[in-house]
Amino acid sequence: MTTVISVRFRSGSKTYYFDPQNTLVRTGDNVIVETSQGLEFATCTEGNHQVEDTQVVQPLRPLVRVATENDRRTAEYNRQREGEAFEICQKKIQQHKLEMKLVRVECSFDGNKILFFFTADGRVDFRELVKDLAGVFRSRIELRQIGVRDEAKMLGGLGICGRPFCCSQFMDDFMPVSIKMAKTQNLSLNPTKISGTCGRLMCCLKYEQDAYEDALKRLPKNDSFVQTPDGPGNVCDVNILKERVTVRLDDRPESPQCYHNCEICVLRNGKGSRDGIVVPKERPERYVEEPQEEELPVPTFFSDFTAVQDLPESGTEDGEKRSRRRRGRRGGKGKGEEAAVQQAAPTGESVKAEKSEPQTSADAPKGESGEAPKRRRHRGGRGRGGAKAEAAAAPAAEKKAAPAAEKPAAPKAEGGEAPKRRRHRGGRRHRGSGGGNTKTEG
Repeated sequence: MTTVISVRFRSGSKTYYFDPQNTLVRTGDNVIVETSQGLEFATCTEGNHQVEDTQVVQPLRPLVRVATENDRRTAEYNRQREGEAFEICQKKIQQHKLEMKLVRVECSFDGNKILFFFTADGRVDFRELVKDLAGVFRSRIELRQIGVRDEAKMLGGLGICGRPFCCSQFMDDFMPVSIKMAKTQNLSLNPTKISGTCGRLMCCLKYEQDAYEDALKRLPKNDSFVQTPDGPGNVCDVNILKERVTVRLDDRPESPQCYHNCEICVLRNGKGSRDGIVVPKERPERYVEEPQEEELPVPTFFSDFTAVQDLPESGTEDGEKRSRRRRGRRGGKGKGEEAAVQQAAPTGESVKAEKSEPQTSADAPKGESGEAPKRRRHRGGRGRGGAKAEAAAAPAAEKKAAPAAEKPAAPKAEGGEAPKRRRHRGGRRHRGSGGGNTKTEG
């Protein structure tokens, strides 16, 4: 085992191992390391840790020091110098009329070397350009041609999946990708759908290729002759992810059936003739999926608010109270009047039943015209009258509970007609007095 630290340079996402030289380095620290090109400024991605000797490429370069404040200022100055060099090189390219695209400029930590990365369709003669740049910067100039995939790795961006480029995030090296992978995974062969921003095939085609190849070894090909629980037939479709095949049976070719891979027996893999193939009499057993275990409900913060409580039945005492509350809200009854109603009916019977008792024609008072006078409609407050409302509503409830025969006949006016009773409205609705203290007209 060898103790190393992992560092990453600004040019890419690949990590390199360096010898920490008995120095404790933490993740995220800036360090100065020795490379084949000289001293370089890098960032530690993993502190002191041990790896296998086979993973280390000898000779292992040493760590010079942990970056100081002067080293950070030097690195910041080099970044500003890179921006100026990029603009100057762009102008020089236009002056020489070279068909090349400048991608990036990197300046070494000691400032003795400037590296220019560019892309081009073919070979470019940039010898005159190098002489002009060397005369401007008075340092060693190097131009390096890269491909479109390296350009995407340096610049970065978002892919069609909405995530950053894999090459600029975690991929150390580019993996070979071919159009055969798209065919194996049953993807569209439209270049615009399977190509990345760089114009090449997407690197993510390689991620699931091994799983698809392993599944294809177990699944039959199209047009294979197979035996199923319902009889022999030919395979017309294969679902690699679910490992299911669609078979067109000989007895029912118009209605293909879907089977699991373990439900079929391959008699001939691929296209061909059936001559000489013996169909076994025994048919494979059907695949039975195992029942999934029920997951326990996960308690949530809002479980108390979303829980459904069992409501009491309408025939019970609690159900009658709830119904009276609903009627009180609809008709404007207050708490005081509800208390009076409960006193008038202590046995839990509905007050509505008492009101609905039939009255005889002799008990009901009638006017001279023979019609019963209209009863006063009472509108109470919202039910916030408190003790005053209860005291005022109690005598009213006792009068209502008394039998109708004891009520005195309404006095008649001189014309022989019963005087119209004044329609009473309660007090202010926000107080809910319930109309306890009222005045009648004489």
